Amino acid sequence: MAGGGGGGGGAAPKQDDLTPHPVKDQLPGVSYCITSPPPWPEAVLLGFQHYLVMLGTTVIIPTALVPQMGGNNEDKAVVIQTLLFVAGINTLLQSFFGTRLPAVIGGSYTFVLPTISIILAGRYANEPNPHTKFLRIMRGTQGALIVASALQIIVGFSGLWRNVARYLSPLSAAPLVALVGFGLYELGFPSVAKCVEIGLPQLILLVIFAMYLPHTVHMLRSIFDRFAVLFTIPIVWLYAYLLTVGGAYRNAPPKTQFHCRTDRSGLIGGAPWIRVPYPFQWGAPTFDAGEAFAMMAASFVALVESTGAFIAVSRYASATAIPPSVLSRGIGWQGIGILLDGLFGTGNGSSVSVENAGLLALTRVGSRRVVQISAGFMIFFSILGKFGAVFASIPAPIFAALYCIFFAYAGSAGLGFLQFCNLNSFRTKFILGFSVFMGLSVPQYFNEYTSVAGYGPVHTHSRWFNDIINVLFSSKAFVAGIVAYLLDNTIHRHDSSVRKDRGYHWWDRFRSYRTDTRSEEFYSLPFNLNKFFPSV
Repeated sequence: MAGGGGGGGGAAPKQDDLTPHPVKDQLPGVSYCITSPPPWPEAVLLGFQHYLVMLGTTVIIPTALVPQMGGNNEDKAVVIQTLLFVAGINTLLQSFFGTRLPAVIGGSYTFVLPTISIILAGRYANEPNPHTKFLRIMRGTQGALIVASALQIIVGFSGLWRNVARYLSPLSAAPLVALVGFGLYELGFPSVAKCVEIGLPQLILLVIFAMYLPHTVHMLRSIFDRFAVLFTIPIVWLYAYLLTVGGAYRNAPPKTQFHCRTDRSGLIGGAPWIRVPYPFQWGAPTFDAGEAFAMMAASFVALVESTGAFIAVSRYASATAIPPSVLSRGIGWQGIGILLDGLFGTGNGSSVSVENAGLLALTRVGSRRVVQISAGFMIFFSILGKFGAVFASIPAPIFAALYCIFFAYAGSAGLGFLQFCNLNSFRTKFILGFSVFMGLSVPQYFNEYTSVAGYGPVHTHSRWFNDIINVLFSSKAFVAGIVAYLLDNTIHRHDSSVRKDRGYHWWDRFRSYRTDTRSEEFYSLPFNLNKFFPSV
C-alpha cells in the first residue's frame, strides 16, 4: 500500500515535493545580470579578477610556442604583451558591437596545432639565426591568421551562421556547451600535478573560500564567494615564493623548477617598462596556401567552440537564449579579432575565454561593465610591461587549479539545457550519449596516435590536408557539437513528439530577434546602431 501511517513508514510526500523543478529561460540566482552593473569599487575589483583569470592562457600559449619559434625571453614577453593588448581590444569590440555578452575574447588553444605545423615547416628549417627564424615564423603565422580571419568574418556577417544556429535545439546545444568546458580536462588537474604542492592548495582554498566560507561567515557571504580568486591567488603565490627563496627547489629537476619556482618565467627581466604594441611590429606578413588552409580549419573549430561558449556566457549572465542573428554578429566580430591577431602578430588566434565564462558562474556577476573594465586592465598592463609581467609570472599550476573549477562550471552550463529536453526518450538518450562519447573518444584517438607516431592519423603527402583533418578532429567540443547537431536534425525530426522531446519549442520565441522583448534589453547595439544594423 502507498503512504504509511504505521509500521514505521514515513508520511506520504506532499504534492509540492513530487513536482519537478520548473524550467527557466533565464538562470535565477544571478546577483548582477548583463545590464545591471555592481557598484564601481566592486566592479573594478571584479574586472581585475577577470584579468587575472585570463592571464593563464595568455602566458601559457606564448611560453610554449615562442621558444620553439627561436625566440628568447624578450620576444616571449613582447608576444605576451601583444596578445594581452589585442585581447583587451577584442573584448571591448565584442561587448560593444558583437554579441554584447560579458565574454572575454582571448588566446585560444585551438590555434596551437596549426602554429606548431608552421614552426615545423621546411621553409624555416635551414635558418641558422634563432631570432631571424623567430621573425620569419611569426610573419608566416600572421599571414595564415589574416587569411583564416576571413572565414569567420564572411560566415558571421553574411548571416550564414544565423541560418545554421536556427536549427540548434537545447538537445544539440547540451553536448556542445558541455564539452566546451569538460573537454579541457587535460588543462586541469594534470597541470596542477606538475607542481602539486602549489596547485592543490590553490584548488582546495578556492573551494573553501567560494563554497564553504560564505555559508559559515554570513556577514561576509557575498565577499568570499565573489572575490575568492583575489583572496586565494596572493596566499598561494606568496607560499610559492617562500618555497622558492627558501631553497625548496634548489636541487630539483629543471622541469620541476620551471613549474614551481616563481622566478623561472623570465618575463619580468624580458619585459620592457613601457611599450605599445603596433601592427606589423615583426615585419610584413608572409603567405603560404597550405598554412592558411590549416589555420582556416582552426578558425572553423574556434567558431563552433565559441558558439558553445557564447551560449554558456548568456546563461551565466542571466540573459535569454541568444537570437541566431546576434550569435552570427558575434562570430563576425570574432573574425575581426583574429584579423587583429594577424595584423599585430600575437602568434595565436582568438576565441571566447572558457575560464572567464566559468568565473561568471563563481561570482554570480554577469555584468557587461565588469568585463569591459577587465579589458581596460588588459590594455593598461600590456603597455606597462614590467607591471604586467609581475602578474604574468604567477606559476602555471595556480592557474590550472582555477581551471578545474571554471571549466567545470562552463561544462555544467551545457548540462543545464537538458531541463528543456525529455530525458525519458530513447532518441534523446542516444543523441546525448553518443555525441558526448564520440566527442571524448575521437580526439583521444587522434591525440594518442600523434603522441606515439609524432604525426596525426591522417598523413598523406599533402601536409595542409593532414593539418586540416587533424585540427578538426582533435577538438572535443567540435566533434560532440557536430555529431549532436547532425543527428538531432536528421533522426525522426518531423515526428510531432520529437520537437518537444528535443526542447526545440522552448527556444522558438528566440529564433528571431523581434519575437521576445527581452532581446532588445540584452542584445541591442549601443549608440542607436540598431537602426543601421538591424537584427532579424
